[in-house]
Amino acid sequence: MPTPNEVRDTVILGSGCSGLTAAIYAARSNLKPLVLEGHEPGGQLAITTLVENFPGWPEGIQGPELIENMKKQAVRFGAELRMAHLTRVDLATQPFSLGIGKETIHTRSLIIASGASARWLGLPSEQALIGFGVSSCATCDGFFASGKEIAVIGGGDSAMEEALFLTRFATKVTLIHRSDHFRASHIMLERAMAHPKIELLRNTVVEEALGVEEKELKGIHLLNKKTGQRWTLPVSFMFLGIGHTPNARAFHGQLDLDAEGYIQTQDNVFVTLQGQRIAGVYACGDVQDRRYRQAITAAGTGCMAALEVERYLEEQGR
Repeated sequence: MPTPNEVRDTVILGSGCSGLTAAIYAARSNLKPLVLEGHEPGGQLAITTLVENFPGWPEGIQGPELIENMKKQAVRFGAELRMAHLTRVDLATQPFSLGIGKETIHTRSLIIASGASARWLGLPSEQALIGFGVSSCATCDGFFASGKEIAVIGGGDSAMEEALFLTRFATKVTLIHRSDHFRASHIMLERAMAHPKIELLRNTVVEEALGVEEKELKGIHLLNKKTGQRWTLPVSFMFLGIGHTPNARAFHGQLDLDAEGYIQTQDNVFVTLQGQRIAGVYACGDVQDRRYRQAITAAGTGCMAALEVERYLEEQGR
């Protein structure tokens, strides 16, 4: 264990696919990285069931198992994992200061891999069925909806994109939006409305997801807010298309964030403040990737961030 005044070579914030990949690479470079697991240990893979699109697993692998394997691999090479959540950060001076509760950690470099949290409806039944017919990632789980009727929740471009993508697999897609007006761009809304497999329901909310006891989505209870009508829609999958919230609030004012709070990067992993790169600080994975949000792309940027840390420390004579 480090002494209270020890300065770490690198600290990694987050224990999802990007953070653990960074930890594996940094540990193999003998940097002895400290990984702070954050408030969602394992990231979104930790609540994913079967992962079939991660290379090297021809029969697929359970998300929690994949994360656990990556943790063991990182620890094998010398990474230290701690169940801790960042409460404060100071990137203005070297070494950087990170606060976890009453403790302050000092580090020469920092990899931000804190991910993004999917937005959910907040229904207990919905939460119980995540990974069992309820998903926030169409590109991850769309294949499992092949030949089935499904629902997509949301009214923005994300929902339209997911609905259109899912028509490749589903026999019917019901797009459900709580309002009469959609936030989506005109062109995306037109595409969805014109697709023969997509039906739009306006002024409608999901009250309950069915199938909790069976651990399999059987349908959803709906309410029309204008008419008061309630009914059950028999769908096998429900995809949430209401966006993600990047876990980057702690860096407001210290890093450049876009309008939705994602960390802005140059050349994939270099962070900036007012357009100028901050030496020794890097971001990877979903906290800076609003486009792809895949396990394999997160792992790729985690690798890049760790390699940049190694180069940076070498330049500093470490």
